[in-house]
Amino acid sequence: MGWLTRFIAAVAFLAIGVIFSPETFGSKSDGQNSSNLAIYLKLAHLLGFSTAFGSGLWVTFISGIIMFKNLPRHQFGNLQSKMFPAYFSMVSTCCAISAGSFGYLHPWKSSSTAEKYQLGFLLSAFAFNLANLVVFTPMTIEMMKQRHKVERESSIGEEVGWSKNVEVAKVNPKLKAMNKKFGMIHGLSSLANIMSFGSLAMHSWYVAGKTNL
Repeated sequence: MGWLTRFIAAVAFLAIGVIFSPETFGSKSDGQNSSNLAIYLKLAHLLGFSTAFGSGLWVTFISGIIMFKNLPRHQFGNLQSKMFPAYFSMVSTCCAISAGSFGYLHPWKSSSTAEKYQLGFLLSAFAFNLANLVVFTPMTIEMMKQRHKVERESSIGEEVGWSKNVEVAKVNPKLKAMNKKFGMIHGLSSLANIMSFGSLAMHSWYVAGKTNL
């Protein structure tokens, strides 16, 4: 099943849920229209937040580690270079939708201190992902491509893990310098990703406290 088919199926299920929800039926007074708007905004906030949080959890702590431990390094790097721009684009969009919906539901002047903090967490998550999308990820990918070229000249990169890179870098000053620069840029990207996930994790505690099961 292609991604378009999956997307259409997800939208169809969401549409069915909205159509057959109790709030959809009945008279359309101004008060009810306002209530329906709030429900749609809460849904947008929840879907945006949950998608961003779940994606961050999977990519940061599960899929990336599994791929690194099982794929040849250059293959792993090339895959990440295609996946990360899409990942940060999606999570940035989800965070923007979630923050916008939350901000509309909780106007700044009338919101509580806790609500202002939560809006700050959502905006921080958006900012960290946007920084990764437009700054750190392009820099990381470009440096990775340069390092791959140097590694191919030394006949390494098709192995799993870092062992051969570390060994060759001891006698190859150029590779050693590139490793250092790549590590710094990649470290900033990883830090921004972790800060984004941490901001969303803080918001998850707030959402849990507001949920009645």
